[in-house]
Amino acid sequence: MNELIKVNYDNENPTISGRELHEFLEVGTRYDTWFERMCEYGFTEGIDHCSFLSDGKGFGKSATKIDHAVTIDMAKELAMIQRTEKGKQARQYFIKIEKNWNTPEKLMARALKIADQEIGRLTIVNDELNQTITDQAPKVIFADAVSVATTSILVSEMAKILKQNGIEMGQRRFFEWLRTNGYLIKRKGSEYNMPTQKSMELELFEIKETSITHSDGHITISKTPKITGKGQIYFVNKFKGSLKVAV
Repeated sequence: MNELIKVNYDNENPTISGRELHEFLEVGTRYDTWFERMCEYGFTEGIDHCSFLSDGKGFGKSATKIDHAVTIDMAKELAMIQRTEKGKQARQYFIKIEKNWNTPEKLMARALKIADQEIGRLTIVNDELNQTITDQAPKVIFADAVSVATTSILVSEMAKILKQNGIEMGQRRFFEWLRTNGYLIKRKGSEYNMPTQKSMELELFEIKETSITHSDGHITISKTPKITGKGQIYFVNKFKGSLKVAV
């Protein structure tokens, strides 16, 4: 089919330039005046046509002018309204364009394109959802730690939290890990299993002191290491690797 007037297929429905139609029809009236008068036939902006700024190519020396994207239905009627040979020629051209646009092959092609776009959109949504789940994972992982983060807990309780979050870590193993990695003192003696200087500076532990009165009347002080709220989140993140925690 010879292209009398360029058709734009980028939108959901094909459109043509109002100015190019005006030029093809050889209308003597200025474009803006002519188009405004044509719209009095009941055409609706946003449905039958949309305005845009053109670069002025083919419209004289002006750099920018108001143009309109006109639907094929509206273009057919505008061509018919002119009652000229050019108008008749344009109308027949638009009828062929419309028939070609609505052939089963073209309809199927558009349907497949829409399906591909929908699949692509769903893929993006799925990827974004997976990324959100990944991003949210650390928050879920240390949720148990956060729930008790306002109070200090025993090392055994921290081991349970780690295990609930998929980390195989019993009480004994956790104590051993803390000693091996310099969080608790591993030197045998009265300070055994007490927080190291590093742990105290990081505010990961506090020492709970309890007075014990024995049967003979003497009193001793029992010291128990407890993991602070900050320490709870620190150790969960440490084991899960969700954050790079400086040690």
